[in-house]
Amino acid sequence: MSFTFTDIPGIQVGQAEDPDALTGCTVVLCGEGSVGGVDQRGGAPGTRETDALRPMHLVDHVHAVLLAGGSAYGLDAAAGVMKYLEENNIGFDTGDARVPIVPAAILYDLGIGRADIRPDASMGYRACRNASKNAMLEGNYGAGAGATVCKILGAEKALKSGIGASCIEIGDGLFVGALIAVNAVGDIIDPSTGVQIAGPRSDTGKPFLKTTEIMMSMVGASFEGPRAGNNTVIGVVATNATLTKAAANKVAQMAQNGIARAVRPAHSMFDGDTLFSVATCRHGAGSSPMEITLIGETAAEMVVRAIVRAVTMASAAGGLPSVNDL
Repeated sequence: MSFTFTDIPGIQVGQAEDPDALTGCTVVLCGEGSVGGVDQRGGAPGTRETDALRPMHLVDHVHAVLLAGGSAYGLDAAAGVMKYLEENNIGFDTGDARVPIVPAAILYDLGIGRADIRPDASMGYRACRNASKNAMLEGNYGAGAGATVCKILGAEKALKSGIGASCIEIGDGLFVGALIAVNAVGDIIDPSTGVQIAGPRSDTGKPFLKTTEIMMSMVGASFEGPRAGNNTVIGVVATNATLTKAAANKVAQMAQNGIARAVRPAHSMFDGDTLFSVATCRHGAGSSPMEITLIGETAAEMVVRAIVRAVTMASAAGGLPSVNDL
């Protein structure tokens, strides 16, 4: 039986995008709050509220996680998510007001579509209004609307990418899933087959070139490569297990192994790779080191599958082909 990311109890997903400007955002709603964690490994991140998720800090729960295009401008969409949650009386109770905790990460899509239109508060609010338990749309939707990959040689050799999701039931009603927007500078590998499914286009489109080989050929030359900060893989891994804040951070850390398996190079100086984890705490598992390790390893595998789907579900846009066009 196949499952979708929104089959995880306590999780809803909403998306909004501008198909002409090629930008958008994706929000994961966590109900009254889920235990959250984060792991950030790329050299050029764009994030919000990540410090609050680390152990030894006051807040344990998050109420939503936002993924958005628009580079740093796209962080504005979190204000719309906060407005929606406030209207629904969801947030951290300070005594004077409820303050929604909305961690966010962005990807750079200003080089495709229109750079002067970015996700804003109204788009973030709209994404929340669109949230449901229905299977989310993958490819050129939400935060994946302007996502691109394989950019070591610039846009003329790049490919259109998008957003993808995966989910599995480990057993006895315990779910683990991933939702990933893929905007990486590097190649995409399907580890299940070892096949390179995306890379810089050759003069004939295929076979794909290899990013690391291009980098090696440029050692000692004046080639500087793509601009740092213009690439990233961002996403959310989720489970209905009952995790502590420290365990949620460990799961996010282990989930980054999925990026390392599917993206080459991963966690580079050009990328801002960031993964959030949320645990809705509706299943009793998650208290033992073995269970945490199993959830983390499964999350890494779900990240791999979501990355592959993000690339293979995308369609041509902004003058760039997808892998399905070659």
